[in-house]
Amino acid sequence: MTVGWPVALGALAGAAAGSFVNVCAMRWPAGRSVMSPPSRCTGCGARIRWFENVPVAGYLLVGGRCSRCGVRLSVQYPLVEVAAAVIWAGMAARWGVTPEALRGSLFLTILLGIAIADARTYIIPDQFSLGGAAIGLALAPLPGGPALAESTWGAALGFGAMWLIAVLGKFLMGRDAMGGGDVKMMAMAGAFLGPAGVPVTLFAGSVLGALVFGPISLRTGRLVPFGIFLALGAGIAYTWGDTIVAWYMATILGAE
Repeated sequence: MTVGWPVALGALAGAAAGSFVNVCAMRWPAGRSVMSPPSRCTGCGARIRWFENVPVAGYLLVGGRCSRCGVRLSVQYPLVEVAAAVIWAGMAARWGVTPEALRGSLFLTILLGIAIADARTYIIPDQFSLGGAAIGLALAPLPGGPALAESTWGAALGFGAMWLIAVLGKFLMGRDAMGGGDVKMMAMAGAFLGPAGVPVTLFAGSVLGALVFGPISLRTGRLVPFGIFLALGAGIAYTWGDTIVAWYMATILGAE
């Protein structure tokens, strides 16, 4: 793994992206603008000053509390900023200064935002899903990822497969098995991953959802926030998808 200025710049850019994703994940599900009003304390309503908005450092500077009223600030803010910084630094280390580093960073950051929003509200905003699909298609002509035709087919396959699963689930269970946000999210995942990444995402997401949240759902009756696990599955598909498909073809199907 190469360590140098691209990784450092990636970490800084990622922390800034994580700060923006925090705002998006908090405001978009409620139908609020991410541009205005400026960030304010949820306790006293005081406006957050510019230096307090510096990713990670601002949180540490005020000791995780509002500098005016002392109310504790959510640890989600620095954690998401750090996670995004790791994503962008990792992509820079893996791909260098290339279009694929940008593509991978954007994709994984969008997945992070989807996971946060779904965990908090059971809502996957269209800005993440449909907006992310548009970004995936727009980046397809760049070298490194799936070609535009593959990206388009991937988006269609992701949407169609998830829509079919939702329809069958409702028919078998007599109620909605998942929300429309999951369907649109799979279009976004397919746009970035291409057709081969769709089944890997669905399989990995389903297994993780069943293992992690399945017992909770059975005990409490709560719906599975499937977007979280689809996001994890899509991240797995992006990072190890080719290896998983090659192993499956060779081991299960016996293909050379």
